[in-house]
Order: sequence, then C-alpha cells, then structure tokens
Amino acid sequence: MPMSRISLLKGKSPEYIRALGDSLQRAMEESFNVPKNDRFQLVHQHEPYEMMFDRFYEGERSDDFVLIAITIGKPRNTEMKQAFYRRLVALLVESPGLRPEEVMVVVSSSQGDDWSFGGGRPAASLLGVRS
Repeated sequence: MPMSRISLLKGKSPEYIRALGDSLQRAMEESFNVPKNDRFQLVHQHEPYEMMFDRFYEGERSDDFVLIAITIGKPRNTEMKQAFYRRLVALLVESPGLRPEEVMVVVSSSQGDDWSFGGGRPAASLLGVRS
C-alpha cells in the first residue's frame, strides 16, 4: 500500500493532475506489483514561493517540475526501483507530457508497525500482502 505525495506548482488543470496520478499508479502497478485498487495519492499544489528547487539539473527545469515522494511498506530492490523510475518517466512523458528533467522521485520504505490502514489497528500483518 504505497502512499504518494505529488508536489507541483499551482496552475495545472484537474485533467493534468489526474494524468499525473494515473501515470504514477500505472508505473507502480507495472514495476512494483501494486494492485490496481491500491491507490493512495495526495497532490500538493504550491505557490512559487512555497516550492524551491534547482532549475539547472540536466538542463533547465521549468515551472512544470514535479516532486513525487512515495512511502512503501515492502522494500523493493535496486533493480525494481530503477525499472520503476524509467517506467514512470516514460509514462509521464506520454501523459501529461512532462519532460524527463522535470521529474524527481524519492522512494522511502517503512516497517509494518509504521502503518495503520484504519480503526487504529496496526497493519504489520497486511503489509506482506498489500504494499
């Protein structure tokens, strides 16, 4: 059950934001074996003064820059992460049309007792199945 935070500057349409989320979910399904219905995404839109980033990485970044932070329960190996990064960028280039240089991803893993899926109950026993 990955939980993703997508941060970008304000001003994009609901369709653009939906395309970001859909591409992210598809990449996680294909590369991280995340089930289709296992989708938890938060979108944070920021004023320009609230989101500061290096604009000169791999060419100049624009106001289309997106930072995606994903917390996963079940750790993935380096090969899986690298395949995920490549697939995610390819999908984001397709839809909503980002340049590869505009995408930054941070993947963090956590332990089973760091999660509760609801009701105040720890999710440790479920993370082996859904993460």
